[in-house]
Amino acid sequence: MVEILFSLSSAVGVSGDETAAIETASALFEKYTDEITKDRFGNLIALKKGEAPEGKKLTLAIVAHIDEIGAMVTKIEPTGFLRFTPVGGIDPRVLPGQAVLIHGSTPLHGVIGATAPHLLTEKERAQSIPVDKLFIDVGFSSETAGSRIRVGDYISFNQQPLKMHTGKNVSGKALDNRAGITALLKCAADLSGLRHQADICFIASLQEEVGLRGAITAAYGLKPDLAVAVDVTHGDSPGIDDKDTFKIGAGPALAVGPNFHPIFSSTLQQIAKDNNLPFQVEPIPAHSGTDAWAIQVSREGIPTALASIPLRYMHTPVEVISSGDLYSTGRLLACLSAMLTYSFLGELRGC
Repeated sequence: MVEILFSLSSAVGVSGDETAAIETASALFEKYTDEITKDRFGNLIALKKGEAPEGKKLTLAIVAHIDEIGAMVTKIEPTGFLRFTPVGGIDPRVLPGQAVLIHGSTPLHGVIGATAPHLLTEKERAQSIPVDKLFIDVGFSSETAGSRIRVGDYISFNQQPLKMHTGKNVSGKALDNRAGITALLKCAADLSGLRHQADICFIASLQEEVGLRGAITAAYGLKPDLAVAVDVTHGDSPGIDDKDTFKIGAGPALAVGPNFHPIFSSTLQQIAKDNNLPFQVEPIPAHSGTDAWAIQVSREGIPTALASIPLRYMHTPVEVISSGDLYSTGRLLACLSAMLTYSFLGELRGC
């Protein structure tokens, strides 16, 4: 799983330009699924067919977004430096000193620079540098930069994934939400050795970081009987109240709240208990900020659940997760897929 996660993390897929990441995921899903397609929006849909007879068919969509945060070139300065704007929710505090790739006519290496602290006033040093004051140095003159880079070119973090020296933790860029895609692949691999009635649609959705757009279109087009969104949530780290985070390595956080079908959510918890899989409970009283929000209200409504992998340092190039949580999440999804029958839909509708 770690090798798969690293392969996905290394692929580039900034919201709006997810082609490389989708191609990587598609090649991985081919090993475990029966049919791979892309919808009109570009979402990847990998189908694993179930054994239910006609008239008793049901479809479970398991959805994880594949896009990552990044940036976009807004201006080439006369000196050759680049100005940029975020794509998705980048934290400007972590940007100075980062290595990046500019996806122009060919990928170009650059670094995000800022005025040296020695040249700042005491007040300026105490403040976070706004994005519009930062720049990217590609080492080019304006003429050379202009011939290889255009306004509108995407920018990604140039950060290789790594294993931590102890334990099961790993770090890298875009683990939000390539970790979710890895959990889907773990589920698909486990289902290769299990019989299941339901058709399972694994969906790598696009443009979640800029508005849940892929989930909106995929849910509308597929119209599944029920769905599970797989994303990340805030992992425990120093200085953050325990009530706002979830323990790394203690299993996925299974959400409860108005965004989620109550019977489906409680069933997911019971399946985890029955299979001795660790999990945590995440109360979400309003907007979940995930694909589950879009899926739940698609068409006349889709019963939806959410499983989130605890992750530290969200929306930075050095996000951290536990590979044990990947295993638990993928295995839980496989156990859910294996137990689903057409009669379960009646239980949900009777709620």
